[in-house]
Amino acid sequence: MRIFENYSLKSYNTFGLDCKADFFAIVQSTSELRKILAEPEFLTLPKLFLGGGSNILLCADYKGLVIHVALEGIADLGNGLIKAQAGENWNEFVMWTLNHGYNGIENLSLIPGNVGTAPMQNIGAYGVELKDVFVELEAFHIESEEIHVFDKATCEFGYRESLFKNKCKGEYVILSVTLQLSKEGLVNTTYGAIKEVLNEKHITEPSPKNVSDAVISIRQSKLPDPKEIGNSGSFFKNPVILRSTFEKIQKEYPNVPCYPLNDREVKIPAGWLIEKAGWKGKRIDDYGVHEKQALVLVNYDNAKGEDIYKLALDIQTSIKKKFDVHLHMEVNIIK
Repeated sequence: MRIFENYSLKSYNTFGLDCKADFFAIVQSTSELRKILAEPEFLTLPKLFLGGGSNILLCADYKGLVIHVALEGIADLGNGLIKAQAGENWNEFVMWTLNHGYNGIENLSLIPGNVGTAPMQNIGAYGVELKDVFVELEAFHIESEEIHVFDKATCEFGYRESLFKNKCKGEYVILSVTLQLSKEGLVNTTYGAIKEVLNEKHITEPSPKNVSDAVISIRQSKLPDPKEIGNSGSFFKNPVILRSTFEKIQKEYPNVPCYPLNDREVKIPAGWLIEKAGWKGKRIDDYGVHEKQALVLVNYDNAKGEDIYKLALDIQTSIKKKFDVHLHMEVNIIK
């Protein structure tokens, strides 16, 4: 295990921001993780643990130690239980499950990032969330150096939320994730866009691979590839608002899309709000809002994280003023 100084993080964050870390290391095992955390020169330094770098916005150089978690390996434990190490690329893991005849996470195809970050924000897309198939995870407790096991209940999953993103933020490093998958071939095509793609291809009895292909097609049609345009996918969460607030919006916009949750609350697309406020496609120098998906903030070339963060704050202020709705950032801001 090598330790690098003044190391560029450009290839370790999907925004492609050229921030530097005072110190940088790649760990490929729990023993390497223990070793670097025990190094005397790093004991008092701030530490940032990186997976795929798909859910962070680096606003400045990092004055501390950045540890890239690169544990690899996928194991079939039998009876549909699949255990993946935290450093596995998420989409490659989804493809592995399909190639081995499993279904359950095909709707989550092409989500950027690694397996270890998936439970932190309970990733979800097209009618499916990680918690739907989640069994347990192993996590390294930084202070005690113990490995703890968390089941679905103790992870406290919510909409793009978990224990690790809130009250235990920064206390653990996720090492592995175990999911309960199936070989029955049952698929979820309730999301409208998936049905449309399948109908266009005249597929009436879709396989899990068909659904995965449809999801990939949809995502590629409206979301920029981070390899070409720096981004972190959805920057904001879809807000859950009171029905009374929704009805005020509906008076002005009768066709506002919505997802009723109960008698009191309604979820509406953040991208729709941002578009109606005039931000879609707006470009400021080397950064802006994507032209096809208003939920995605982008780095066109050599933008600074602090500029993208200011843009996000300006969008929040704009949406609050126009709709009386507060948008919560889904991306972790590292200052």
